[in-house]
Amino acid sequence: MTAVYPKPLRRLVVLLSRLPGIGEKTATRLAMFLLKASGEYVGELGTAIAGIRGAVIKCSKCFNIADEDPCPLCADPARRDDLICVVEGPTDIVPIEKSGEFKGRYHVLGGAISPIDGVMPEDIHVRELLDRVSRGGIAEVVLATNLTSEGEATAAYLAEALKGKGVRVTRIAYGLPMGSDLEYADEITVGRAMKGRREL
Repeated sequence: MTAVYPKPLRRLVVLLSRLPGIGEKTATRLAMFLLKASGEYVGELGTAIAGIRGAVIKCSKCFNIADEDPCPLCADPARRDDLICVVEGPTDIVPIEKSGEFKGRYHVLGGAISPIDGVMPEDIHVRELLDRVSRGGIAEVVLATNLTSEGEATAAYLAEALKGKGVRVTRIAYGLPMGSDLEYADEITVGRAMKGRREL
């Protein structure tokens, strides 16, 4: 980074560029924006950033992030208690909710099994999922882990762990996005789309 900028601005750029998806140019642009922004806005932003770790908690039921326990999804009486959708992280819930197709409960694993990265089943919320199922009242567990080698390994592990528990275990079908050309799709996506086909 150029030494033309004063040290406090350079430090801010360095800190901003450590955020995911933010390179030095974007970080510089953001820092310049903050330099011109009102003191009230900068102060409010700083307070929000400083307080985020203490303000956001994990739901004791599903391990989703929330500002209250249980989270609104677990507290909603209109949702189905006999249906659990298992996801890797809190951000995975958003597209499922936006689809409007799922009305059950969630279980956030907090990651995916990845022995190469040192993440084993005991490092994520697998035991808690098995405990939820063992308590009874669950008819189906929908595995919605990501379509990565880690996500697939996690889904396979969970499917095996849930065998004999008296629940239906399903995997979400991954298909082709709207507006995409078949010739540009990878074979895993096409294979998933074929397996997830339905009657018209």
